Amino acid sequence: METIKNYFFRDMGVMLGRSMRHILRSMDTIITVTIMPIMFMLLFVYVFGGAIKTGTDNYVNYLLPGILLIAIATGISYTAYRLFIDMQRGILERFHSMPIARSTVLWGHVLTSLVSNAISVVVIILVALMMGFRSSAGVLSWLAVAGILALFTLALTWIAVIAGLSAKSVDGASAFSYPIIFLPFISSAFVPTQSMPGPVRAFAEHQPVTSIVETIRALLSNQPVGNEIWVAIAWCVGIMLVAYIFAMRAYQKRV
Repeated sequence: METIKNYFFRDMGVMLGRSMRHILRSMDTIITVTIMPIMFMLLFVYVFGGAIKTGTDNYVNYLLPGILLIAIATGISYTAYRLFIDMQRGILERFHSMPIARSTVLWGHVLTSLVSNAISVVVIILVALMMGFRSSAGVLSWLAVAGILALFTLALTWIAVIAGLSAKSVDGASAFSYPIIFLPFISSAFVPTQSMPGPVRAFAEHQPVTSIVETIRALLSNQPVGNEIWVAIAWCVGIMLVAYIFAMRAYQKRV
């Protein structure tokens, strides 16, 4: 059993290294994923920020959690794209003809998504610091933020795996991310939900992005998180488990 585990992690490390080399050889992927959220942040802070009433003097502090989620939602579309390309080129079949654990092929893509999105998040936070973002959070709060963002990334990445395995075209492999990118706009990411019309407010307050945003915002401002953190974790873990099950089923059908 121990030998099997060792082989699994060795194979997974090889697959991760392969996918990361593709990222490093094509840095425009990370640049593209990072630029759009940064442009949104600049637009909302310097153009719309003065007209938006959030009850805080530092709008970039209010805005940053939603921008981070948009960056992750943008980044996972490339996971679906890379997996689709591997399927089309028959690379998965070549790997399956080798003595490796089959699931490590998927885990290589998933872990690459986790690492590349973490890089994008760090870059965006650095830009936010230059724009005036400040946090009184301690080390534990920052670790909690990192954990929630990692769970959110994994949840969306497994959805991306489903899209990459099931799509019929390159455009179809990445198009699934558009509704996910749009979700933060109908949440408390940019404005308080109290300012929204009744039906929109009801949707905004009961969708996963709002609880995740509110949790991250409270952690970064060193405020009590209450039950929001458990709601956010429940959403992330629930989505991740369901997406993982359907992703593995789709994988088994394709291979």
